[in-house]
Amino acid sequence: MPAAFSGSGCRGAASAAASPVPSVETVFFVASKVVWALIRPETLLLLGLLAVLLLHRRRPVVARTTLASVLAVFALIAVLPFGDLLLAPLERRHPPDPPVREVSNIIVLGGGESADLTALTGQPQLNQAGERFLAGITLARRFPDARLIFTGGSGALIPGPVREAGVAETIFRAAGINDARLRIEDRSRNTAENAANTLGLVEHGNAGAVLLVTSAWHMPRAMATFCTAGWENLVAWPVDFRSGGFLERASWNLAGHLDDLNTGAKEWVGLLAYRISGRISPGAGEGCGPQAADERFSRSALFD
Repeated sequence: MPAAFSGSGCRGAASAAASPVPSVETVFFVASKVVWALIRPETLLLLGLLAVLLLHRRRPVVARTTLASVLAVFALIAVLPFGDLLLAPLERRHPPDPPVREVSNIIVLGGGESADLTALTGQPQLNQAGERFLAGITLARRFPDARLIFTGGSGALIPGPVREAGVAETIFRAAGINDARLRIEDRSRNTAENAANTLGLVEHGNAGAVLLVTSAWHMPRAMATFCTAGWENLVAWPVDFRSGGFLERASWNLAGHLDDLNTGAKEWVGLLAYRISGRISPGAGEGCGPQAADERFSRSALFD
């Protein structure tokens, strides 16, 4: 494995500045992985097929009805992009390319890289969310005085030899990002840890917006989580939009439609779990940037 991806090149000061992750976060992380594996759409469909096998002798009518229902759901998912119905409301929450003038920090959330393929090939490999890196590089060049921060360790229960941060550091350095501007946080496993572990990497109170770069469908949870963690002057910069016209996207594409359905369902479950666990506080969904502050002031003025 090339040393460039090992994570050893990540900036030690950045890693050391991150607050230690309490054990409750590990419990939450493991529980979230296990619960999602049990309730994801294809798991439920497989459980339906398992029920057919268990019932086909004792209750053949019920078994046939269950089999017909499961096959019908498979066929509908294969043809219709039901995932768009879940993704579209999330992606419309924050508009793309918001107007900003002065920027102090650019935060890119991990998840756009393929760590396992990077370890296999020795080259940085990206996935569907690779636009996060393109946006980070573009914004870093557009705002040359802004600090570029990447946050992400590994979201796997059993991390591999290559971490998200190692891939990101290689990509950003190859793109010509100066080390003096680059901060790499390499321990986070989920969005809550992204928000907490990067909070100490910036000088708060500086003029300029903090741009948060992540996939559009993930942005509502990311913004609310960062605001709850104490971030201020945060501006959403969504990328990686996936939903479109429902009928226009209808086609035989079981793998693609099921992937979008999984993504949308997981994000809504994640929002619920973060709200219940307190990782998203009431009102945090409104944001913590200058526009959100202006809107809150306007509403309060109406009732004064």
